[in-house]
Amino acid sequence: MHPLLSEYLPILVFFGIASGLSVALVAGSFFMARQSPDAEKLSPYECGFEPLGNARDQFDVRFYLVAILFIIFDLEVAFLFPWAVSLKGIGMAGFVSMMVFLGLLTVGFIYEWKKGALEWD
Repeated sequence: MHPLLSEYLPILVFFGIASGLSVALVAGSFFMARQSPDAEKLSPYECGFEPLGNARDQFDVRFYLVAILFIIFDLEVAFLFPWAVSLKGIGMAGFVSMMVFLGLLTVGFIYEWKKGALEWD
């Protein structure tokens, strides 16, 4: 087996185990649980209330703003993990570049905070 392909073997085994376990758990719950659907369980919402209003009503723009801000700051964490793992190999230049990146994100966060983008009235 090619050495590069053998490095991907643990990932393939992980996906195989995860897929098998997922199928086994879903199938097990289907066969072991009582299946007793009634009109209440088959309704669109199980909270007991009929849906109110139109599903195509417009959302407040603040909802989208908060969602976009969450995605931006969540991606910051996605960049921090590989950086932390390879910090020893990238040296001082990698450290300084990440500090500049984090500084820019901090300035952006403070700007959003001062503008009131995080306030929900």
